[in-house]
Amino acid sequence: MKYFLLGAFSSAFFLYGVALAYGATGTTRIPAIAHALSGQTGSQALALTAFGFLAIGFGFKVSAVPFHMWTPDVYQGAPTPVTAFMAAATKVAAFCALIRVLDVSLQPLAWSWEPVVWVIAALSVVVGSILAIAQSDVKRMLAYSSVAHAGFILTGLTASNQDGIRAALFYLVSYAVMTLGSFGVVMLVSARGEEQTSLGSYAGLGRRQPLLAGLMTLFLLSLAGIPPTAGFIAKVGVFAAAIRAGHWSLALVGVLSSVVAAFFYLRVIVLMYMQEPAGEHLEDRSALPRVALAIPAILTLLLGVFPQIVLGVLDKASVLRW
Repeated sequence: MKYFLLGAFSSAFFLYGVALAYGATGTTRIPAIAHALSGQTGSQALALTAFGFLAIGFGFKVSAVPFHMWTPDVYQGAPTPVTAFMAAATKVAAFCALIRVLDVSLQPLAWSWEPVVWVIAALSVVVGSILAIAQSDVKRMLAYSSVAHAGFILTGLTASNQDGIRAALFYLVSYAVMTLGSFGVVMLVSARGEEQTSLGSYAGLGRRQPLLAGLMTLFLLSLAGIPPTAGFIAKVGVFAAAIRAGHWSLALVGVLSSVVAAFFYLRVIVLMYMQEPAGEHLEDRSALPRVALAIPAILTLLLGVFPQIVLGVLDKASVLRW
């Protein structure tokens, strides 16, 4: 219900932003908006107002601060497969749309909207990393982690050029892979239910289910940005793009937040390998889900060791055309 009501509210802001964009340029076609703004035939002041309303709608969809309030409750309350879909597919789709709007239609106004994205990115990485530490439920922890990762992606988008787009797209690919894998492990540990999602359920997992513990360790290390995983290359990419664009202070905030975030990822690993299992645990021991989890695990390592597998494609996809 929270997601439904807040989603409807944010959609109203988004639609009003679309209406203002049409009022500013006389069109809703993405390339045509850029042509109108670059040719000084549109109203830049009205277009910036439209950006403000569009940012509210997109901020809700990508769960960026301060529009993230729905994320922990929805991630915890929804069934784990649905949560995995929301954390990966929905966020990737929303960010792809956001990139199209910012770096294509509103590209002529980049100097005006970059500071706003800077602030949202900084708030997201700091708030998401700090609040994740206080969580005792794995799904809520991953929810606040997704808020922080939204901030990292926005860090790359503060560079409104091909470097920023390529870095953000690579981060999205890496994030989708490691998030699907981590929620897949959560689903198996909870035995396809929603009862065993507390951190205590992972105590001694390395002894009970060594394969699941090893996969979860890989995904958590990638989320933390530890080499040689995809998460490390993704973070290097967005930080490098931000620094080349002159936003070195935002990159510094991101690096420090990554250090903070490493704590709650490593805490789960410590629980899995350095604590004794407590009580009875019902776990899914079928082989097929574990084979399926091997796919994101392999991709997480491949993208970390051989990022050129997808960077060649992303180079072409990140070329600005309007």
